[in-house]
Parts: sequence; structure tokens; C-alpha cells
Amino acid sequence: MSEKIVHQSDNHQFVINLGAAQALLTYEILPSNTRLNNHSICNFTHTFVPNELRGKGLAEKLVRHGIAWAKSQGLQLEASCWYVQKFL
Repeated sequence: MSEKIVHQSDNHQFVINLGAAQALLTYEILPSNTRLNNHSICNFTHTFVPNELRGKGLAEKLVRHGIAWAKSQGLQLEASCWYVQKFL
């Protein structure tokens, strides 16, 4: 099973396409909320894995990939998604 993660930056999401099914992690970029810190914030908003793909660790792979990307961009991390909160 190929589990290539694709970053669709225009749609603010990371996806894994397997056949007709798609697992995803969505995010939004927010401006800094203090004058002392000029780093923007990456808020991970939602994860979704279709029933037929659950139990394969895809959500975790997406989250770990998304967090690594956000850190590489110098973004602060937030999560309004309960699943992503477990990783922060």
C-alpha cells in the first residue's frame, strides 16, 4: 500500500490518496497574536480517515508530517482538532 503524503498548500491540507478514498489533515495559518512574537501560527483544524482506511495509522502519519512541515516553516503550533492535540 502506497501512503504518499501530498501537501495541497492552496487548500491548506495534507492528503493520502488510496484508490478512491482520501485521508486528510487540514490547517489554517493565523497571524501572530502578540507584538513580541512575529511567528505565524499553524492551527491544525481537522483530521479525517474514511472507515475503509482506519486502523492503518494514516492519521498519525499525516499529523506527524504536518507538524514537521509547520516546524520547518518556523510556525507556532496549535490544534483545534482533538486528535492533533494529542501530539502537541
